Amino acid sequence: MVMTTIQKNQSILLAGASGVLGRHVTRALTEAGHKVTGLGRSAGNGIRADLMDRDALMRAVDGHHFDTVIHAATALRKPPMRDRDMFATDALRTEGTAHLVEAARVTGARRFVVESMVFGYGYGDHGDRPVTEEDPFGPRGRTPQLERHIAAMRTKERLAFESEALEGVALRFGLFYGPGGTDALLPMLRRRQLPVPADRGRVLPWVELTDAARAVVAAVERGRSGQAYNIADRTPLGLRAHVEIVAGVFGLPKPMTVPLWLVKPMSYMHTVMSSRLVVSCAQAERELGWTPLYPSSREGLAAMRSAGL
Repeated sequence: MVMTTIQKNQSILLAGASGVLGRHVTRALTEAGHKVTGLGRSAGNGIRADLMDRDALMRAVDGHHFDTVIHAATALRKPPMRDRDMFATDALRTEGTAHLVEAARVTGARRFVVESMVFGYGYGDHGDRPVTEEDPFGPRGRTPQLERHIAAMRTKERLAFESEALEGVALRFGLFYGPGGTDALLPMLRRRQLPVPADRGRVLPWVELTDAARAVVAAVERGRSGQAYNIADRTPLGLRAHVEIVAGVFGLPKPMTVPLWLVKPMSYMHTVMSSRLVVSCAQAERELGWTPLYPSSREGLAAMRSAGL
């Protein structure tokens, strides 16, 4: 196995720097000694451009040089409830990635790191066996809507891996929680407005946001070209179990229990709640030297509470 070590003090273009994950990634990269330039539509970015506007993006990056480009942009401002809530993010994963790959080339970047998701292995029941990076990624979705989501993740990784002159690395994250990610749940729990079905044995991978950001730094510095890495903590949990821990840590009422069929109108969330998936992160541990600081949601949420976040 040929390992790649990338130099410190890189100049990095981060698409999605103002997002929930992006803010943590910016901080982690900066603390690791890298110079980060944010790319996005808002005024807080060093380069202002829309990933979906190829010509405007090319004009915006003209004359700039970066060592690494990171794609962590989504269109999500809150958890997606219906399939249509994912469509804009699907587009960012396809057309947006193609445009950003082109921008990476013209700015002389060597490395291209993309945020991916464990749901690229497919929605549904994967059983108890931990899924590894050797398992098929991007199987055809069982509905047109799910195929649209999975195809977008499949395309995002393919574009990263197949781009000439770029070392593509993908990070397949579990569900995010932590500062900036969990906050929206707290008022809903406080007002008893968050009904959640029983898990009934279903579990999913989770990862605390600062742990996720540390994985991005590791991928920038040590990731192997053409490789994907599963990134999750050591304690898969059902959605209800996770939300109950949130309630307990923050001293809030437990969520109401409702039948799974009752959330079916929220098509995307129903699909997530119906899924069971466990992943192995052994490859990230071996090659990136990454392990979670927070092995479980309980520990990560307790740290968030202690920090007053």
